[in-house]
Amino acid sequence: MKIVLLGATGMVGSRIAAEAAARGHQLTCVSRTGKAPVPGVTSTAADAADTHRVAALAAGHDAVASALVPPRDSSDPREPFLALNRAVVDAARAADISRLVVVGGAGSLEVAPGEALVDQPGFPAGTLGEALAHSDVLAFYRTVGDLDWTYVSPPAEISPGERTGNFRIGGDQLLSDAEGHSRISAEDYAAAFVDELESNAHPRTRISVAY
Repeated sequence: MKIVLLGATGMVGSRIAAEAAARGHQLTCVSRTGKAPVPGVTSTAADAADTHRVAALAAGHDAVASALVPPRDSSDPREPFLALNRAVVDAARAADISRLVVVGGAGSLEVAPGEALVDQPGFPAGTLGEALAHSDVLAFYRTVGDLDWTYVSPPAEISPGERTGNFRIGGDQLLSDAEGHSRISAEDYAAAFVDELESNAHPRTRISVAY
């Protein structure tokens, strides 16, 4: 596949780049710095909010992959992040690309019917704004009916680690292992993400991934 990857140099984005490149996909990696996250990929500097620029970069590709994160220099990242994702959707439309896979958040996952993780007592205050921003974006994607988007939520804990290739795919519920831990390595998350890019198995829905 020919994939344009936004947010390619971040913790998750760089691992998606490595996974996709290892599988032989042709990548155009986009970031503010323009640095190549892995050898052998095309990389360029661009602002993902620039619809015309991203559309031009994405033209001729098979899919857009977004590993963008809410801005961390904002006291309230919700509206800026929502505007950013609207721009990405507009760019995909302008480039005539129907496939869009998005790195999501865990805060909107259900821990019980009608109860989201972000609403639980003790949810870390330092990441509340980011979690709510991701939740807003998921709500936005659920209104997008003309693209085959998939929103991929990680578990409660995601960090650099080992690629095992062993993980579970779920839906709107928070996945936990037998010991009650909700976690995954960024490498295995990337493997699940690229699986979804290749298969288009869950169009216009949110999936979750965890051990």
